[in-house]
Amino acid sequence: MQRHQRGELSPQGYYLDSFDNPALRNTCLLPFLGGESALRTTTYDHRGGAQENITIAVPTRAVLIIGAVLLLRPQLRDLWTLSVYLRVCPKESLRRAHGRDLELFGSAEEIERRYLGRYLPGQALYRQLADPQRLAHILVDNERGGEPRIKHWSLPGVTDRG
Repeated sequence: MQRHQRGELSPQGYYLDSFDNPALRNTCLLPFLGGESALRTTTYDHRGGAQENITIAVPTRAVLIIGAVLLLRPQLRDLWTLSVYLRVCPKESLRRAHGRDLELFGSAEEIERRYLGRYLPGQALYRQLADPQRLAHILVDNERGGEPRIKHWSLPGVTDRG
């Protein structure tokens, strides 16, 4: 898998190529759901480009929590027992990137270039193709980071708190 095979600023590349979803499905999620006692995974340091293969022991009674972007895509969505989508508008996402990613990208201009060229359009493509707001069990309005609000809760036996 090559993260930039479609171009450094490709929104399609961000959505389709940034994450190894078959590996997540086949070496982590399916073994966990099948009761395996250990999971193999690979960590990737996007700043340094280093990869490390690790094995994680799984206790008999365990909960696996994965926090990442773009996880309600069709090839993964049937594996989640519970899914939460944090809704943030592009303007707020860009504002947060300026506070978080300056060291990573080196300048405010580079943050703007990457977010406006790749990440925000890629997230829009994800919302269009995967419809995470509709499919998530729980939809959280996370516009005000310190004050998240549950907008939708669709678990069986749980009433909507929105």
